[in-house]
Amino acid sequence: MKITALEEYGFRCMLRLAQCSPGEILTLPDFKLQEGISIPYAAKLLMILKKAGLVTAVRGRNGGYALARPSDNIALKEIFDALGEPAFSPSHCERHTGLYQVCVHEGDCRVRDIWQSFGTFIDQLLDRIALADVAEGRLKIFENVSIPVENG
Repeated sequence: MKITALEEYGFRCMLRLAQCSPGEILTLPDFKLQEGISIPYAAKLLMILKKAGLVTAVRGRNGGYALARPSDNIALKEIFDALGEPAFSPSHCERHTGLYQVCVHEGDCRVRDIWQSFGTFIDQLLDRIALADVAEGRLKIFENVSIPVENG
């Protein structure tokens, strides 16, 4: 699983917003200074997050960005869904056909089963973690995590 730059920096922006005081907004230059990303890239990330309904933009001289709702009501899955593809998507198999037009395991694939289970596990885990958990340091290394994987 690869974390793209878009996912990494987009998540950092969301985390930075979650650490703001109520009513506080951050400007594009704030993101540049605090996260070391360019203003155009920060604008791109925040536009994606705004389109997903995760942040709001305040216009005007004192404008900037804020979370669209409390951080304890934003699951990490929502953030990563807005910024990138799921860990496993149906198009995965189409991208890995080797030398052929269609994967040689098209009819009976044990490989797809493991990637699909992995994707489901990741999605369920991210859906259970709120942005506030990360922002407030409540997220600790999981030991003996057991999340039932739904078959479907």
